[in-house]
Amino acid sequence: MKLWKALAASAAMALAGAAAQAENGVTDDEVKIGGAHDLSGIFAPFSVPAVKAAQLYFDEVNAAGGVHGRKITYIVEDHGYQVPKAVQAANKLVNRDQVFAMLLNLGTSHNLAMFKLMGPKGIPNVSPLTTARQMVEPPEPWKFSANASYYDGVRVTAEYMAEAEGSSTFCLMYLPTDFGIEIKEGLKAGAAASGGTFAVETKHKPDETDFSGALGKLKDGGCDTVGLALGVSQIINAIATANKLGMTDMKFVLSSAGFHTVVAKGLAAQGVMGNVYAGAGWQDLEARLGEPAVGAWVKAYTDATGEKFPGSGALLGRSAAELMVRGLEAAGPELTHESFIAGMESLNYADEIAGYTVSMNADNHVSGNTVFVSAVENGSWKLLKTLE
Repeated sequence: MKLWKALAASAAMALAGAAAQAENGVTDDEVKIGGAHDLSGIFAPFSVPAVKAAQLYFDEVNAAGGVHGRKITYIVEDHGYQVPKAVQAANKLVNRDQVFAMLLNLGTSHNLAMFKLMGPKGIPNVSPLTTARQMVEPPEPWKFSANASYYDGVRVTAEYMAEAEGSSTFCLMYLPTDFGIEIKEGLKAGAAASGGTFAVETKHKPDETDFSGALGKLKDGGCDTVGLALGVSQIINAIATANKLGMTDMKFVLSSAGFHTVVAKGLAAQGVMGNVYAGAGWQDLEARLGEPAVGAWVKAYTDATGEKFPGSGALLGRSAAELMVRGLEAAGPELTHESFIAGMESLNYADEIAGYTVSMNADNHVSGNTVFVSAVENGSWKLLKTLE
């Protein structure tokens, strides 16, 4: 009898130990997080600073002892905005590195491809650098998106343009990808809701640099407002080309993928000071430098990196890192995917750097739904309207 009791106790202890170590990427003193980024492609201006800012945040947390005694290890892979490479990166992170969760994965099509590896294992996908609706639709417990969707941001911005700027004929220049299609659908919905028309669309490749012909088609089509779903440098190039061709009355609408400090500064360098609008789920940093939390973070970031200004990618990286840490804290010491999901669903706090309130629950896995409509003004973004 004593032998059986001893064996039973030993088995129970073994099972308890196995349960404690069952979650991939989690030990008593470490939690591994993965990220598949565009560090060398058309959206590198988002990914590169996002990774840098997230790592700086994790370094600070780790220096203070980590989360429930666990240091955060952030493992980053570059896919160069190529879907096959994104799948390779996810395969390494999920199967070889065995990460607990993914953070800041960039690209709509890229995330959708990676979901096929993440979904079966229930690996949480937190704050991907895309706000496509597919990041949370159809709903899955492990999907967590940040900010209002591309669709909603462009839709309400188009409606604003019709009301405030007299826009009536909307057109589109886009990458014919899942990302571009989201922008297209949002722009068409906004045009229809405001009584306008959707007239002309032109499709482009990620490496395209000459937009003269496409802009000629838009001019001939009577377009007064053009939505752009292109890479960061392409956005600057297309708008600057329109300006050089004398299309100075043409207005441009960007999604959050174009709401970047680099875009405002790049356009100013090309002599474009206005007529560019964007709808995004966060506020630009420059106008809020007087806010103590924003000013302190900008100084800390620039001191650590030597950069002149953090910009939008860094803002998103820092905000995503805070969201991850708060989720890990709320999960408690016994970290599992289930406890992490429950922790994320309990979060409600002010993101002082991004300028919006994070609020999630079991029925809402989008951290913020506010849309901030902004416009380029002399090399900076100016907030025009806040829409819930």
